[in-house]
Amino acid sequence: MAKGTIVIDTEKCKGCAVCTTGCPANVIALSKKVNSKGYNYLEMQNDACIGCANCAILCPDGVITVYREK
Repeated sequence: MAKGTIVIDTEKCKGCAVCTTGCPANVIALSKKVNSKGYNYLEMQNDACIGCANCAILCPDGVITVYREK
């Protein structure tokens, strides 16, 4: 299985959690921390990411970058 990782621009993330619905590995969750705008941002909760990029495709604000190991 592929191995991936994501980088979330936490300052631009509004915490809408739309990305979490498309993650087959349940990698993303809302943080208890907030960014400078007061939003609970999303963060990786485990390292099970498969690099499918569903989260980045679903993100309405385009704040997720997906990296996949070759």
